Amino acid sequence: MKNPDIKEMFDNIASGYDFQNRFLSLMIDAWWRKKMVKNIQNNTHGLVLDMATGTAEIALEIVRRKPNVKKVIGGDFSPNMLKIGREKIKKRGLADQIDLFIGDARRLPFRKSQFDVVTIAFGIRNIIERGITLSEFYSVLKPGGQLIIMEFGFPQTPFLASLYQFYFNKILPKVGNTLSRSGYAYSYFANSVNQFPDNTTFISMLKKAGFRDITIKKLSLGIALLFIARKEEIESK
Repeated sequence: MKNPDIKEMFDNIASGYDFQNRFLSLMIDAWWRKKMVKNIQNNTHGLVLDMATGTAEIALEIVRRKPNVKKVIGGDFSPNMLKIGREKIKKRGLADQIDLFIGDARRLPFRKSQFDVVTIAFGIRNIIERGITLSEFYSVLKPGGQLIIMEFGFPQTPFLASLYQFYFNKILPKVGNTLSRSGYAYSYFANSVNQFPDNTTFISMLKKAGFRDITIKKLSLGIALLFIARKEEIESK
């Protein structure tokens, strides 16, 4: 499945996307977002870029939990997702703190060294050119800036892994496709998670893009993963 098809898919399921996430994750997705935002460095007082922002759930969580952040700029390639995000932002009176734009993570419309933090939740696996995207993230981050990526993983304990794989590959696609009224959206979702690089390979990609101080935090026994990395500081002369 190519990127234009993915864009159309997200546009088509946008209206029920938040409900589907809550239902299929048994509402654990809200806790994952809180944990992700909690890991944003406490001394951040500037700009945060949230790519694959979707309906702006991460952007809203950042504003709620990180009052020192001046502004969050959220980007996504789905106009329908962003429309819902803008409605949420307007309803909460946060238009001065969150800006949303239609954009491509592979070609960011920002100057170098502009952001203190870049976040992307459950979006990097939808991008085929991940190396290019990571290099873009590195470019727009300030020296010493932080990258936080949240993606799906799998439990490592054999028994739990077996149970979860059954749910993830057999039950979730059928239920998700029914809820979203799509014949393929959650089948694609399961395939995209299964095909995502293993941790060692993805860490190598982060290093190749220039990132350092890379750590992985497992959430819910590894069902979700946080990859936290940093752009190198400018060496003092």
